[in-house]
Amino acid sequence: MKGYYLGELEELVLLTVGVLFPEAYGISVMDEIEKQVGRSLNISAVHSVLTRLEDKGFLKSKMSDPTEERGGRRKRIFLITASGKRAIEEVNEIRNQLYNQIPKVALQFKLA
Repeated sequence: MKGYYLGELEELVLLTVGVLFPEAYGISVMDEIEKQVGRSLNISAVHSVLTRLEDKGFLKSKMSDPTEERGGRRKRIFLITASGKRAIEEVNEIRNQLYNQIPKVALQFKLA
């Protein structure tokens, strides 16, 4: 591993930012995770992870244009960086390598 460590929630948020391209912002990420995974998060946890991923260089952000629906306020939009793409690819590769090494017999269960 080249040093792209992602915690489980970081990985989930990073993937969700990619899914929502180009309109990923705090609330949309939180709502999409609830929709896709069924995991309920509070907005402060999502913002904390988005900030941490930006600090690590996996995301970058920009401010959107003001919108009437938000009373003229702007949203902070997040985008995956090249480093974030490499982190996702590496984590996915490692997971797949490990999964493929599990003997088939280890995953055979009889349902009672």
